Amino acid sequence: MIPPASTALPPAILLMGPTASGKTALAMQLAERHPLALVSVDSAQVFIDMDAGTAKPSADELARHPHRLINLITPEESYSAARFRHDALAAMDEIRQAGRVPLLVGGTMLYFRALLQGLADLPQADPAVRAELDADAARLGWPALHARLRDVDPLTADRLHPGDSQRIQRALEIYQLSGQAMSSLLRASEPAGQTHDFLQIGLLPSERGVLHARIAQRFDGMLLAGLDEEVRHLRQKYRLHPDLPSMRCVGYRQTWEAQEGLIERKELRERGIYATRQLAKRQITWLGNSFKAENHDCLAPDLAQKTGDRIAAWLETRHF
Repeated sequence: MIPPASTALPPAILLMGPTASGKTALAMQLAERHPLALVSVDSAQVFIDMDAGTAKPSADELARHPHRLINLITPEESYSAARFRHDALAAMDEIRQAGRVPLLVGGTMLYFRALLQGLADLPQADPAVRAELDADAARLGWPALHARLRDVDPLTADRLHPGDSQRIQRALEIYQLSGQAMSSLLRASEPAGQTHDFLQIGLLPSERGVLHARIAQRFDGMLLAGLDEEVRHLRQKYRLHPDLPSMRCVGYRQTWEAQEGLIERKELRERGIYATRQLAKRQITWLGNSFKAENHDCLAPDLAQKTGDRIAAWLETRHF
């Protein structure tokens, strides 16, 4: 018999991985075998009425395996890492009170980082600075501002796509307001006290090409599920513009551009798949550089068995 773990902190499991790595399906399989309750860690699935392009679990799946932190806000609103940390900790406490263990599943690595390490003391948003950066972007393009960011904060620039306007703007804003690179401020921030005894599980592909094929298949499924019609409906129902976080989500951005005539309709699929592959690449980089996860091959046929056995052994040494 393995002795109980010495930590008095409540246990929690993190299931992290790139898009199309099979996280949600695996999480639901694990919840059928173990006393787990699911918490979504996905910055797109927080939006109500955004279903086709977010790979949100179906109504039937949610009925069998409820996910907390899905369908929280409208596409007109914004959701932050700070709010996620607050909401996740509250959900995890509810799960513990019910005698279960939280399994947090998703691919928004910034949210996982906020949960594990807390949030850095970064400057507040400044409308004047943002307006100046928006004007520069309109004149020069976001790739040029990405190059500017590389000059002052290469570590942050390396993990951002040249078209990731929201994060490029924020990193440059922080530099202009503080005179310091965002990466330096994040490293210098004091870690938050540990709230849980975490088991970190990462899903990584042994063959990148197979993941890319999954991504293409997944995006085709989103188009068949009515992504274009969904975006039209969202634009009729809500007051949206292309700079909102909801409309910057991969797939939604490209669909908006196609509807506006900024790209050809035939380009929508190609650009959406490319953007999703870039997202997966960034997620894999985050997972390799920022977490201490036990990595499993997401393509392995016995993935559910191996991760399930690992969780069972881990839970035997914990009290909950």
